[in-house]
Amino acid sequence: MAMGRAVLSIEARTLFDQVARVDQHFVAAARYMLNCRGRVVVLGLGKSGHIGGKIAATLASTGTPAFFVHAGEACHGDMGMLTATDVALCLSNSGETEELTTLLPLIKRLGVPLVAITGNPQSTLAQGATVHIHLEVREEACPLGLAPTSSTTAALAMGDALAIALLQARGFTERDFAHAHPGGALGRRLLLKIDDLMHTGAAMPMVGVEAPVAAALVEMTRSGLGFTAVVDDSRRVLGIFTDGDLRRVFERDHDIRAARIGEVMTGNCKTVGPGLLAAEALRIMQEHKINALLVVGAERELIGALNMHDLLRARVV
Repeated sequence: MAMGRAVLSIEARTLFDQVARVDQHFVAAARYMLNCRGRVVVLGLGKSGHIGGKIAATLASTGTPAFFVHAGEACHGDMGMLTATDVALCLSNSGETEELTTLLPLIKRLGVPLVAITGNPQSTLAQGATVHIHLEVREEACPLGLAPTSSTTAALAMGDALAIALLQARGFTERDFAHAHPGGALGRRLLLKIDDLMHTGAAMPMVGVEAPVAAALVEMTRSGLGFTAVVDDSRRVLGIFTDGDLRRVFERDHDIRAARIGEVMTGNCKTVGPGLLAAEALRIMQEHKINALLVVGAERELIGALNMHDLLRARVV
């Protein structure tokens, strides 16, 4: 327990020390990345490589196109991924990683801005960089002083600082974030529309207003949605008949064999237009305590139908 607390204390102090590193060099690095017409190509090796991969992913998901290239692979062909419109972001605590220093002449020949994050401003990488962000740490959290711990934590945090500063500078919004995360909860909430979920064509349950209740039950069974729309001859929605309406038919002692659907349907039912966000459809259902929605066009003609189970399957709920 004591060692665990000591590690966290050391790394917390390390992070606090880095606040002062956000200076004119940080601003210059961010400006190069903001003005980049291509991609930010992040390079690193070993633990710095792992941190570089995370930084590239964070940049890409917050509006700055980026990808990671392993420095060892870059020395053997993958350097072709770097083009003259890119910015190179190199990570090395020592600043002397051979695979990175080997790449310096090629980066210079391309005329690509090089942002280096190292712990040694006198290192080869720092001296060869267009902009150097100095991340010297007082001590590694490893009691042997060998395993990269405080240094990698500092580099990771500085990468986050750059990514979020760029996010703000770009005016990156919640909707932009959703486009980068279409499979996540936020993406579904901000991007998924009822048009993607609703049942259309022959899959839409509907009966005419003069149809017997028995016909409505057959239609509800066929669609499996637990309801059917009630429409006129032009397919304009007049009402809806649900499982709940069926229970009320029995409660009121209606003759189910003789009753017409127009007599027992719910008129003035809740309808929505196409293009509505699925999350908004969910809000409407919850607010009105209903489990189904009919989607209609400008003339109230039926164009789609969905229920709560459709939203559940799409993980909107």
